[in-house]
Amino acid sequence: MTDFAWTKDDDGIATITWDVKDKSMNVLSLEGWDALDACVTEALADEAVRGIVITSAKDSFAGGMDLNVIARMKAEAGDAPAQGLMDGLTRCHGILRRIERAGMDPKTLKGGKPVACVLPGTALGIGFEIPLACHRIFAADNPKARIGLPEIMVGIFPGMGGTTRLVRKLGAMGASPFLLEGKLSDPKKAKAAGLVDEVSDDPMADARAWVLAAKDGDLVKPWDQKGYKMPGGTPYHPAGFMTFVGASAMVNGRTQGAFPAAKALLSAVYEGAMVPFDTALRIEARWFTNVLMNPSSEAMIRSLFINKEALEKGANRPEAPDQKVAKLGVIGAGMMGAGIAYVAANAGIEVVLIDREQAAADKGKAYSEGLLDKGISRKKVTGEKKAEVLGRVHATTDLDALRGCDLIVEAVFEDTDVKAEMTRAVEAVVGTDCIIATNTSTLPITDLARASARPEQFIGIHFFSPVDKMMLVEIIKGAETGDRAVAKALDFVRQIRKTPIVVNDARFFYANRCIIPYINEGIRMVAEGVAPPLIENAAKQLGFPLGPLQLVDETSIDLGVKIAKATRAAMGDAYPDGAVDDVLFAMAEAGRLGRKAKAGFYEYDEAGKRQGLWPELGARHPLAADQPDLHAVQNRLMLVQVLEAVRALEEGVLEDIREGDVGAILGWGFAPWSGGPFAWLDIVGAAWAVATCDALAERHGPRFSAPDVLRRMAADGARFYGSDGAKAA
Repeated sequence: MTDFAWTKDDDGIATITWDVKDKSMNVLSLEGWDALDACVTEALADEAVRGIVITSAKDSFAGGMDLNVIARMKAEAGDAPAQGLMDGLTRCHGILRRIERAGMDPKTLKGGKPVACVLPGTALGIGFEIPLACHRIFAADNPKARIGLPEIMVGIFPGMGGTTRLVRKLGAMGASPFLLEGKLSDPKKAKAAGLVDEVSDDPMADARAWVLAAKDGDLVKPWDQKGYKMPGGTPYHPAGFMTFVGASAMVNGRTQGAFPAAKALLSAVYEGAMVPFDTALRIEARWFTNVLMNPSSEAMIRSLFINKEALEKGANRPEAPDQKVAKLGVIGAGMMGAGIAYVAANAGIEVVLIDREQAAADKGKAYSEGLLDKGISRKKVTGEKKAEVLGRVHATTDLDALRGCDLIVEAVFEDTDVKAEMTRAVEAVVGTDCIIATNTSTLPITDLARASARPEQFIGIHFFSPVDKMMLVEIIKGAETGDRAVAKALDFVRQIRKTPIVVNDARFFYANRCIIPYINEGIRMVAEGVAPPLIENAAKQLGFPLGPLQLVDETSIDLGVKIAKATRAAMGDAYPDGAVDDVLFAMAEAGRLGRKAKAGFYEYDEAGKRQGLWPELGARHPLAADQPDLHAVQNRLMLVQVLEAVRALEEGVLEDIREGDVGAILGWGFAPWSGGPFAWLDIVGAAWAVATCDALAERHGPRFSAPDVLRRMAADGARFYGSDGAKAA
């Protein structure tokens, strides 16, 4: 059974149906390309066929390309992978161009057969590039469907004609949100934007009617017509000139030059706009090949698509019966507890939200109401949906309401004694099979589990703030945490549609273990007299969303002070960050606590909008006469995080490098272009990393000492991905 099959009815309409067996959503493989080509070729050659409708047998059209296609194109080309990719892409372009021309005479543009595409639901990536090659697109009125080209989000861009066709259809300005931002739309919004032609309750009937009525002129795409002018103008048109100059500035402003796919996409659009359509397709294919040959592309695809999906599907879930959560108890209705209650209720879970005072519990529930109201104002939530979600949240002070809960998430103040008190109180009420989870970012889970009568059913779940927006959840196993507790946590995270990583217990776990050194290194450089703008821009040009000084402002300086004091108390004379504390504590004493105080390393207006770095930083910490170069600053900021990730793996805190890479990107925005710390090390090579670490350690101290595992890899020429020493995709 092939992925595509076609039938012909009495009206002479050939229906090509896409149905990949054993998949919930269609994905296009190399064999699928062959099957599609065969169906189209046969239907066009059959004189009894008046027109073609391409559709799906599923409730969606397609989720995109099978990424193994790219790997196979490379592998089958042997020593010439770039040529293999270019040849494969050219063939794919030819298939879609054959659909677009549909047998018409190349000179008169007559005699072709109409080709419509029917989208029953979601159409993403190649699942939208195929429709773009058809003559008319009909979408079902399915508000849950998403239509668009999200490739930029995983480090590539639409390279099967989608870039060229969408720009020629909408113009560079009109296409930019869908290409550069990967914006997805429901069918009605897709029609309003010009992505699809029709939205209806019965798109198949409408498509058939159109096919039977279509004339020669209905089949010729605007770019194939004589005198075609690109909407908004080409680069050297007066209007188009401003668009392309602005687009270049926007892309470089947003990406800081760190993301190769965005630059390649813009180049393909710019160069393609000045040449005939078929030449533009070749340009697109060349730039797409360029991106696919960039190690950044491979790393992003692996981490943000393959590995992320594997973790979400339970790649590291222990053997245990289904642990789906039916009733959740949330202890503490502050910002974190309220956010956890919202995402759980929004996922269909009954929630009991507990706080000491009813007013506090009600305020926690009101947080959900506020988010839902915002969704209503943006037309993403209905009144009925709001009522359903709020109806699942029971805000109370009564611990007895927790009876029947199968999972408790305690999210009270970060204090060991307070958490211990709540653990004992909750266990006295809930059933003996209930799993207790504590939401903490720093407190050791093994220590907190001592308050539990059932430590094998006690686990850490670290949510990131704000809970409704942050996609990562860090699950922490204590020394006695059992498999069922881990399975419960993983199944819960999957229910609320977030991405989990599982780590072992240690100070700061994994995420904060890496984030804190990044912040500290930035502050340490301020103390050394490095120009703060150099520090912040060096980070942004590495692809980090926030520089270390802005990040500490966002998380709050007083929190940094609290963590520093606790760490110093625990480590004693071994505490390494005294130079950081001198800066941080002085900021706190001056009342500059970060964004929440509208004063930190940055200045803020009355509305809390960031205005720029605090001018007095230079007076408090005079600039050094000799400033380091950009790369020296970047190496410090990058390696101080990466080395902690490697140490976490070496010490067994992290058990799977996939979790290390995905967690870094989703948890604190670690340079997404790199694929994560372990993928980055594979890109630069262990030998370069060790040599750079040795130089940094000699100048700046032992925090830059390369771990033994990295030295061994450098000596052996080994890599993290593809090695036997660590789990990998």
